[in-house]
Amino acid sequence: MIKVAFASTDRARVNQHFGAAEGFVIYEVTPDKATLVGVAEFPEEAMDGNEDKLGAKVDFLEGCAAVYVMAIGASAIKKLMAKGIQPIRINEVDAVDDLLAEISKAMTEGGVAWIDRALAAQAKEKSEDRFASMEDEGWEG
Repeated sequence: MIKVAFASTDRARVNQHFGAAEGFVIYEVTPDKATLVGVAEFPEEAMDGNEDKLGAKVDFLEGCAAVYVMAIGASAIKKLMAKGIQPIRINEVDAVDDLLAEISKAMTEGGVAWIDRALAAQAKEKSEDRFASMEDEGWEG
């Protein structure tokens, strides 16, 4: 399972610039389905280079593997990448449902770098958690 966010005003289409985004939707995506798990709305802001507006948005996206946007500035990209969130810029307004279907398919078939990385990171985290649990139970290697 990976979490993916979309910059959207209507929760149906990716149609927002990251820094000026008035809304985000977050889905948990598996190879079989996508479940809406979060919605955030932000006040309308001018795209004036006000860096303070990025913090709350980046914080809301914590735990997401990626965020789909219409456009994004360099400082926002830096902040997202520092949190392990892959920004994905699309060229035209895309339906969220279509993108979710593509992500689910790529989770099964592979070949999409950011999805492969997110899944590999989760697998590594799980195995580290398992070994930590074993150690807590008194297992020795």
